[in-house]
Amino acid sequence: MISPPARWPQSDGTPIACREKLKVLEENHAELAQVLQDSFEDAMLMGVDEAVMRQLLIDMVGALRNPKTVSHG
Repeated sequence: MISPPARWPQSDGTPIACREKLKVLEENHAELAQVLQDSFEDAMLMGVDEAVMRQLLIDMVGALRNPKTVSHG
């Protein structure tokens, strides 16, 4: 699996320094990596085409919405 980044940059390029934020980011990274791997393996074992599954995962990431820019009305 891919390791979390050595630093988590903010939108201005400066790294996140808060230990609690870093802890949450690293925990989220580990959980997401495991869920993605498990889902991918399940799909492979069920006969899904590898390229199709990889593209589906890429598309899911591309469809993520930024909560700071999503209108709520």
